[in-house]
Amino acid sequence: MSFVQDLRGRRALVTGGGRGLGRAIAERLAASGAEISVLDLPGALVDVPTGWSAVPLDLCGQDAEAGLAGLAGDLDRLDILVANAGAVPPWRGVDALDREEWERVMTLNVWAVAESLGAFAGALERSGRGSAILMASINGYKAHPKQVLYTASKHAVIGIARAAALDLGARGVRVNALAPGPIATAALMDRVRKRHETGGPAPGEALAALAEETALGRMATAEDVAHAAHFLASDASGGMTGAILPVEAGLA
Repeated sequence: MSFVQDLRGRRALVTGGGRGLGRAIAERLAASGAEISVLDLPGALVDVPTGWSAVPLDLCGQDAEAGLAGLAGDLDRLDILVANAGAVPPWRGVDALDREEWERVMTLNVWAVAESLGAFAGALERSGRGSAILMASINGYKAHPKQVLYTASKHAVIGIARAAALDLGARGVRVNALAPGPIATAALMDRVRKRHETGGPAPGEALAALAEETALGRMATAEDVAHAAHFLASDASGGMTGAILPVEAGLA
């Protein structure tokens, strides 16, 4: 009997898998034996490990739908889909929203998640044990000031996960979501530094303050998120669908 978290022989596709949380998740799934494909912008795929399949595609581009459909058509099956690609916009109050920015972020954070799931639904069904993992956030159920756009987009992802779980459950496909708290990725550190330049706290102080708010006394890490994704991808979570799994060290 194989271990329930052994992913040998399974195919996984991670959107936004070239860097950040997506890269950490792809590396974790690969360590458990999964065959990895990562879909990302061309510039994010320059150092994809040997043995992985790199798929250059802009999920906000005009050719995104055709690109996803073509990729799905080439697969006889897909066992794991991680719809991770997303963006965190700059801090803005509700009285300073930018429509172009709103549409761009909603396209990537919401439409591309649903579009990816829809495109690969058939391949996941053919797996017989398909698992889709959507990237939400604690902002999907907890708001923060000056993050109206991001909060709205992640609330939407949670809605997609719950509704799609009902749509695809009869086809043997599980759909769950991860809800990370702040993770010290390069993207977060860049935002913290930019905030410091406009009068915010120094990066070290900002991270320490976040850590102090958690039950564990530390921020969650990219590895924590990757381990949770591995769990949702594997048979260890075989009875779970429509669930939102927080990974925030007790921040919520």
